[in-house]
Amino acid sequence: MSILKITASDWEVLKIKLSRKYNHLTDDDLLYTPGEEDALVARLAKRLRRDKEYITFTLAKELSNLESNRL
Repeated sequence: MSILKITASDWEVLKIKLSRKYNHLTDDDLLYTPGEEDALVARLAKRLRRDKEYITFTLAKELSNLESNRL
C-alpha cells in the first residue's frame, strides 16, 4: 500500500515535471491511473534504476510544491 495519493489533476503537472527531469521516460513509463500509485512507483523505480523509497520521496517532494517550476 502506497503512502502517496495522486489525483488526476496533480498527475498532469507532476508528469510534465518528471518528463523534464528524466527526459528518457516514455509515455508508457508515465502512464498512471488514480489509485495505482504502487504500480507507478514500481515502474519508475525499474526504469530509473532507483529503489522504491527514492521514487516515493521524489514524487512526494514534487507533489508538495506543484506550483514551482523547479525540478
